[in-house]
Amino acid sequence: RLAHHRCDTLRRVAEVLFGIIQAESTLHRKIAVHIDRDATPASITRMVARTFHETNLTPQDVCDVLLPLLPAGKLTFVMDRTNWKLGSHDFNLLVLGVSLGGVVLPLTWKVLPHGGNSDMRGRMLLVGLLLKRLPARRWAVLIADREFIGREWFSFLRDRKIRRCIRIRENTLIDDSPARDAFQDLKPGEVRSVFERALVYGSFMQVVATLSPQGERVLVASDLSLWDTLTTYRLRWSIECTFSAMKTRGLNLEQTHMTHSDRLSRLFGLLSLALAWMVRIGEWRAEQQPIPTKKHARPAISRASYGRELLCAALLWGKTTFYTYFDLLKSPFPAPVQQKPQPVRY
Repeated sequence: RLAHHRCDTLRRVAEVLFGIIQAESTLHRKIAVHIDRDATPASITRMVARTFHETNLTPQDVCDVLLPLLPAGKLTFVMDRTNWKLGSHDFNLLVLGVSLGGVVLPLTWKVLPHGGNSDMRGRMLLVGLLLKRLPARRWAVLIADREFIGREWFSFLRDRKIRRCIRIRENTLIDDSPARDAFQDLKPGEVRSVFERALVYGSFMQVVATLSPQGERVLVASDLSLWDTLTTYRLRWSIECTFSAMKTRGLNLEQTHMTHSDRLSRLFGLLSLALAWMVRIGEWRAEQQPIPTKKHARPAISRASYGRELLCAALLWGKTTFYTYFDLLKSPFPAPVQQKPQPVRY
């Protein structure tokens, strides 16, 4: 699926990918420790740097690898942004992906040249690029947080027949009145909606509200039913699990010192491949050995970490099971299980 790249280039990319997974780090010198070459450590470290500087690995290339992992039928998409700082430099990525295996697999992204919120054109660009690979009939819904609002944005999605499930702000106008006015006396755990579909940013949508245990109103506008709105919006948390697995709790994206946007994009692409591979192996392993749960009923380990344990052992000791795990990159994820209606969690 990457036949347009030279063989030696793909070999370097694979070596760096394996190094990232084993090192759980994006620092060149730590990745180099896990690359077996007849060269000095300094030479291998320079090779790692050249891979990010010179290899033309694009989001479209990553998407080509990940598309065969997607199950048939409609898919749930999530858009969000992740950011951090290194000294005075702002790192800021806008990400659009598909919710599978308890995480969101990034399919396309954009490195923003500034801190703070994304702009309308950047969001439209990502959706437009992904629609070329996955037509609107494959989109069950697009989930997003309060940042991703606006009349032009809502109309853009509606015109492309993409159903929306987007959290709105308390001062958003619904039928010409602030949304907070319709839900003044909410109690924690209570769920309420407007009687009929309301006009939100030029579109008639279902507006559902609940109150978090911390007392924060959560207002969601969607093209779904009342209960589907709440159960669907819960899936937005899966992209937070993605960022967690890519950052300090996993592959340590934040350790990188690369500030050039093209190099950062290539690094994020490799981390996306690593995450998808680890989660796919974790799903396969969980089918045979279910992940134990703790007293609070949450899994004792994430699917990404569950898969990484097997993959790292195979890479470290040269086990033949590596080929089984490699074949899983061509095997689709199981279709998502339909959830029973239940209130949104926090």
